[in-house]
Amino acid sequence: MIPEKVRKILEANGLSALEFEPGSTPTAELAAARIGVEVSRIAKSLLFKAKDGAYYLVVCPGDKRLPPSALKRAAGSKLSMTDADETERVTGYRPGGVCPFALEGVTVLLDKSLGDYATVYPAAGTDATGVPTNLAQLERITGGRIVDFSEE
Repeated sequence: MIPEKVRKILEANGLSALEFEPGSTPTAELAAARIGVEVSRIAKSLLFKAKDGAYYLVVCPGDKRLPPSALKRAAGSKLSMTDADETERVTGYRPGGVCPFALEGVTVLLDKSLGDYATVYPAAGTDATGVPTNLAQLERITGGRIVDFSEE
């Protein structure tokens, strides 16, 4: 079941989520297979923590590996990925269902390569959902900053 705060944001923005059996889309690969798209069109959301305690949610293509140097450049500090418990405590969502909408106290960084696709699919708060959207909508709804996470 989609969390109420996510449902309200979806409705306010004219979006709707695809919903599947519980636990059926916990990884980008499984979500892509379930939705019927390439893994790169799954917008995975990963939570990182900076040394100063600031949190960053990076939303990127499901098949992308993020270079540490690009993460550091984007945040201005070395980042460490949070574990499942910390991710849930900070975002309110378990890994595999982390939604980039309705987050408080978290800076959202959107990988510019999501713009290579007309439609991408972030989770809607559960590990059995996907929201058909695009980079421009993600930027507007999340207030996130578009970042180039390629290596230089």
